[in-house]
Amino acid sequence: MHKQGITRRGFSAGLAALPLLAGSGWAQGALPKMVVRKDPSCGCCGSWSAYLRAAGFSVEVIETTDMDRVKIRFGVPSDLESCHTAEIGGYVIEGHVPESAIRRLLAEKPQAIGIAVAGMPPSSPGMDTPGARDIYDVILFGPSGRRRYARFQGRREI
Repeated sequence: MHKQGITRRGFSAGLAALPLLAGSGWAQGALPKMVVRKDPSCGCCGSWSAYLRAAGFSVEVIETTDMDRVKIRFGVPSDLESCHTAEIGGYVIEGHVPESAIRRLLAEKPQAIGIAVAGMPPSSPGMDTPGARDIYDVILFGPSGRRRYARFQGRREI
């Protein structure tokens, strides 16, 4: 007679697989592909894309010399602009937004165009200026206005 239930070996194998599942995004649901548009001469945009790949995002990079047109097309307010513009899951991601804010946006699905980190804060992901400890906001923006969505110091939400 076959005994149902989990064996010690099966339990151990399942525990061993958990870090792999968490890192792949499977444990939290598959992440949609992100498309990043950036100027070919910008290095920090590549660093931000690499940071997101390391966090489990699938990232395609499209280089363009007409970033002004990209920002207008995606409805990024001029005072929230940064050096790169991305799209994921129907949202716009402007600038050096930490991955945790992007994951939260995709999970909560608020009525908005997207989120932005204005400018290029030295301690934000992709900038990673040694010794920088500045505080910066992630702004949710859309037709009904804007509001602070999150606040970070470096990569840590505060």
